[in-house]
Amino acid sequence: MILWNDRLIPRNEASVDIEDRGYQFGDGIYEVIRVYGGKAFYLTEHLNRLEKSAREIRLPLPWDFGLLAERINQLVDANRLVEGTIYLQVTRGRAPRNHAFPEKTEPVLVAYTTEVPRPEAILKEGIRTCTHRDIRWLRCDIKSLNLLGAVLAKQEAVEKGCKEAILVRDGTVTEGSSSNVFIVRDGTLYTHPANNLILHGITRSIVLKCAGDEGIPVKEETFSVDDLYAADEAFITGTMVEVCPVIRVDDRKIGDGVPGPVTRRLQKAFDGQIAHQCGQMDGIMGERR
Repeated sequence: MILWNDRLIPRNEASVDIEDRGYQFGDGIYEVIRVYGGKAFYLTEHLNRLEKSAREIRLPLPWDFGLLAERINQLVDANRLVEGTIYLQVTRGRAPRNHAFPEKTEPVLVAYTTEVPRPEAILKEGIRTCTHRDIRWLRCDIKSLNLLGAVLAKQEAVEKGCKEAILVRDGTVTEGSSSNVFIVRDGTLYTHPANNLILHGITRSIVLKCAGDEGIPVKEETFSVDDLYAADEAFITGTMVEVCPVIRVDDRKIGDGVPGPVTRRLQKAFDGQIAHQCGQMDGIMGERR
């Protein structure tokens, strides 16, 4: 089953018009929401960000968000999803092709679920990454369907045998192609400020909260590629990768080349957030929570 506007329907009954503006212009927004133990994780925060993205592109959302949350939970139940994701997308709808906004359209919402286990191997062992020039537009805070810049960066990373591309704009590390980037230096956590050059990640926000709870100092300020190379620890955050250690950037080892103690503390704290919202479950290190 999928969610189509405000109804649950079989997937094969859904269709997209050839003049849907999401298909022709990328004129739309989206969210990816994690499901743990059959429950949507930080659903309200994701819907709040969806509303913000819609407001920034002047896309009216006709659905009541309380009802939308109810339908999303029904979607999870209908598909008996235990571990996985919800993909939610809204386009401006169908209209004769013209760059300017049409006078009247009906937005199209679609959501579906996918079974995806937690990425335990990379959470334990860490990942290799590469740097890539950040050539995206200047409104990266809007979670829009225009993702070609991120797609090209991710593809280059894959071709280099890396898990993620770390984007660099004028010498400054911004974020990953599909993640936020953190470094640790002398026990302090650094990450790019939440401005228009990065997506304000939900997992990023959770990690900042966890850092505060753990008494880990945080500085939301820019840092360079050289700062990244010289960091004691580095990790990325995102819905799909959670709190994932970075052990190499380009051909350089980060710190000791293994996940560091601050990263491990934040992974454990993140597990605690999952347990709090979604119930008891195994932590990434095999600990019963």
